[in-house]
Amino acid sequence: SLDAPSSIHNMLTNADMTFGNIKDEDGDEVELTEGNYSSFIKSKDRSVREAAFKRLFGEYKKFDNTLATTLTSSVKSFNFSARVRKYESPIEASLSPNDIPVSVYENAIKTINDNLSSLHRYVKIKKKLLGLEQMHMYDLYVPIIEVEKEKISFDEGVKLANEGLKPLGEEYLNLFNEGINSGWIDKYENKGKRGGAYSWGGYKTMPYVLLNYNYELHDVSTLAHEMGHSIHSYYSRKEQPYIYAGYTLFCAEVASTTNEALLIHHLINKETDKKKKLYLINQELEQIRTTVFRQLMFAEFELYTHESLEKGIPLTAEDYNKAWHELNVKYFGPDMIVDEEINIEWARIPHFYSDFYVYQYATGYAAASAFAKSILEGKEDAVPRYIEFLKSGGSNYPIEILKKAGVDMTTSRPLEATIERFNELLDMLAKEIN
Repeated sequence: SLDAPSSIHNMLTNADMTFGNIKDEDGDEVELTEGNYSSFIKSKDRSVREAAFKRLFGEYKKFDNTLATTLTSSVKSFNFSARVRKYESPIEASLSPNDIPVSVYENAIKTINDNLSSLHRYVKIKKKLLGLEQMHMYDLYVPIIEVEKEKISFDEGVKLANEGLKPLGEEYLNLFNEGINSGWIDKYENKGKRGGAYSWGGYKTMPYVLLNYNYELHDVSTLAHEMGHSIHSYYSRKEQPYIYAGYTLFCAEVASTTNEALLIHHLINKETDKKKKLYLINQELEQIRTTVFRQLMFAEFELYTHESLEKGIPLTAEDYNKAWHELNVKYFGPDMIVDEEINIEWARIPHFYSDFYVYQYATGYAAASAFAKSILEGKEDAVPRYIEFLKSGGSNYPIEILKKAGVDMTTSRPLEATIERFNELLDMLAKEIN
């Protein structure tokens, strides 16, 4: 019964709400949906992305009082649960079961706030590259450069992944290739098959990897990502008893993202074509922007909602809209026009119904960046310590497992290292365009 707010939000936004029609790049009337919005917001035609943006968020705005009520109800429900279980605060109730200090959450938000000038610089460079007099929120997702799509066969994708993951050593690569050759992967799209990509399996089974390989560079990255999950699971199940073979969400995205980081680093370094190099640099910048900066902006909003309601301060749609607008102004800086329509974006994000969940995307990415950096720098014991992390499963609390492997998430260092990489990529971007 306490999941009712989330269920109502899900039904309203995925089943009942419709977004009408817009004109696509060819001037044809097409229905706008949550599914195709992501492609329209990346359109090269500015009028298309503006129309999609205004239509989508305009529809959410019509329901802002209802959506504010479902969010408030969800937060109050979680806060009540925290109180009856005698936790000091809602955030402690979420973090304490995995023995994660509240300071980890607070430090992550503080570190990102101390480095927002990097995101402001990214917006400024992107505005220049797109040749815009004014940068609007609907310009944020459009690629700065178009490259001709290469068709990469699955076998070529495996070869590229092997090159990128070479720093992990022979043992890891042998396992990676054994998995591919012994049937871990369902590679291609098929009738009735779910979309996206997935890694699963049982304690006594081999890992199962579901892909929808579509011959693009993105699919090679997805292959490396999902095999990262599967090799993490393989090692944990092999080395740990059943009860400790699973790992927490705090650690779950680390292995997959480390693989992606190593791969993109290799692709950028070996690329000689200027356009392709710019494209790859922008890919990694966008990944950091969306996984680290954006998720910690979400985390900051979550803290505001929980703390306000815990203190007995009522929150209306107007309060949520105002807080969201101010966060966007702060995060994106002076070169971004924060359109009024974006104020309701909080209502579109289902993760707010999984309390204090999103910050783990950012901490996971930061831990992965720290691992990738030490592996690429060839630091002594970097690879053995990383393999030891993969073998640890859930045998200890996540902070301790990572600390033993050389990544201390109780400090701001891993997140700072990610921001340093973001700045390094910005310098590369600036150098390429000058």
